[in-house]
Amino acid sequence: MIFQETTLRGAYLIDLEPFTDERGMFARTFCKQEFAAIGHNKEFVQFNHSQNQRQGTLRGMHFQKAPFSEIKLIRCIRGRVFDVIVDLRAQSPTFLQYYGVELSESNLRMIYVPEGFAHGFQTLEDHTELIYHHTAFYTPGQERGIHYKDPRIKIEWPAATSIISEKDQNYPFIADTFAGLAG
Repeated sequence: MIFQETTLRGAYLIDLEPFTDERGMFARTFCKQEFAAIGHNKEFVQFNHSQNQRQGTLRGMHFQKAPFSEIKLIRCIRGRVFDVIVDLRAQSPTFLQYYGVELSESNLRMIYVPEGFAHGFQTLEDHTELIYHHTAFYTPGQERGIHYKDPRIKIEWPAATSIISEKDQNYPFIADTFAGLAG
């Protein structure tokens, strides 16, 4: 695996290094030693699979509040998505900045999302699927989100949104989530 730190401290874009032959492809998607080299020392405790029928589906921007914050490792295994993370760490020099990248079944990329980040994605093809690894269990009542069109963050989504849940559509803006940030 090749780890490349993104513009947001502690977040990594990970390129797999596939071995291919007449049988097909093989690639490592996790190695405890390689992840330890970037400071990862937590256990992944939950794996989730997201399946999305239509292009333009938007899921996000999600996070769990402390002390239930989680590290996520995300990989697209079918189709293509525009994956977005937002730094919500108030003391970070990249607070409220976002990073977006295309993840696809063909580019074999993953994104490593540290604690204190919101995450979301928009599907760029029909029948898109992702696998998520989490270092914390989903805790009902502790999930939060920020609005995907927040004017303070200005995420440049690549396509019109065709499907979004009512919950995701009604998440608050940053100014309503973090007191004193209006303007």
